[in-house]
Amino acid sequence: MSKKVLVIGAGLAGSEAALFLAKKGVQVVLLECKSFKPTEAQKLKTCAELVCTNSLKSMDPNSGHGLLKYEMKKMGSIVLGVGEETAVPAGDALAVDREKFSERITQILKDEPNIEFIEKEGSDPIALQNEYGCDYTIVATGPLTTDTLEKWILNNLSKDDLYFYDAIAPVVDAESLDYSKLYFKDRHKEVSEEEGIEADYLNAPMNKEQYESFIAALVEAEKVPAKNFEDYKFFESCLPVDIMAERGIETARFSCMKPIGLEMRDGKMPYACVQLRRENLMGSAFNLVGFQTRLTYKEQVRVFRMIPGLENASFIHLGSVHRNTFLHAKKLLNFDMSSKELPSVHFAGQISGVEGYTESASMGLYVAYQVYRKILGHAPVEFPVETGMGALVNYVMTADRPSPSNINFGLLPTVALTKEQRKMRKDKKKIKKELAATRARESFDQFESENFNI
Repeated sequence: MSKKVLVIGAGLAGSEAALFLAKKGVQVVLLECKSFKPTEAQKLKTCAELVCTNSLKSMDPNSGHGLLKYEMKKMGSIVLGVGEETAVPAGDALAVDREKFSERITQILKDEPNIEFIEKEGSDPIALQNEYGCDYTIVATGPLTTDTLEKWILNNLSKDDLYFYDAIAPVVDAESLDYSKLYFKDRHKEVSEEEGIEADYLNAPMNKEQYESFIAALVEAEKVPAKNFEDYKFFESCLPVDIMAERGIETARFSCMKPIGLEMRDGKMPYACVQLRRENLMGSAFNLVGFQTRLTYKEQVRVFRMIPGLENASFIHLGSVHRNTFLHAKKLLNFDMSSKELPSVHFAGQISGVEGYTESASMGLYVAYQVYRKILGHAPVEFPVETGMGALVNYVMTADRPSPSNINFGLLPTVALTKEQRKMRKDKKKIKKELAATRARESFDQFESENFNI
């Protein structure tokens, strides 16, 4: 391959894009600066760091994330491959040991002969593209784009300062927990001692009095203010638990603290429940599921120690809030995620307007495939909107008001039910998902057979 591609950012999208192209024989220059210039949210110096949580979401083939995983596997995803290698128990979800996951992806990228890995900040994509003799650039700096690159984007492509805030959940030391007040149980997984099937989630049950006192403490606790006089704008599917508390006393009990499916050992249902998920295979640390927070560090320790079993908890990492950057794709990008203003520059991952680890990684593959087509002299091609990737791209390219979105069945075209299926009211939602998922896989397989043999 005589063509070269510059990839700025070695997060999930950048790692996917770089390796996809390198495996096709394309020379890739991969820039990453976090080893010497990390953001406040980053803890590791290695690539593909999972900042907010260690979960890559559901493995259920009939879920939105299951659709993306099916398509990503077909495209040789490094994130899923390494994710399965470094998986930790998490029910029907794919959760990983964050450090091992990041270290393994870094090793694969650095060992790939067609990738030149350079520790450098990507501040001006066009200047860097010329400096390294590259033909195309993929900006995959994610929501944690550095200030210098963000300013370049604002000055050269977008006059809109688009952002939203994201929050990180705390992690506790397993040895500091009081297991006499906790119990293992999953909502959707049957446990069998005879077959050696154990529960993956640790649960902290609360009665009504404990729950209401906890919610009151969340509301009254001191929070970290937004920076630079901005308003906090949070992604609705990843709200801090303290915002849930502010929205109403019952909000958290119907979200991250819902007790449904988590009966205690005596068979009784707790009034509310906090779930903890393993951070690693050793089970030496647990993260508080859905407990992203704006609370100050001091208040996190005080308030979260109100949770039964966590009275003496030692926190390995405390939660935090960070600012995310994303583009208005409909206004600024073509459907192949190339810039309308500067066609050789492409944007992949969360910066393009999708939300979530799996979604970001899938967009890295999507953009890399489109760039590869250009390298071979083929025009970009639109993915069917019935597929997971096609639905995500269609969403960001048609949304009048940019708002990052996870993959969900609401992004896919509706499916038609038979008269008999419409009568099955209790199972209608499940049937719709199964039909949409089957159609998506068939559509992707057909698309792959017609377009991937290039």
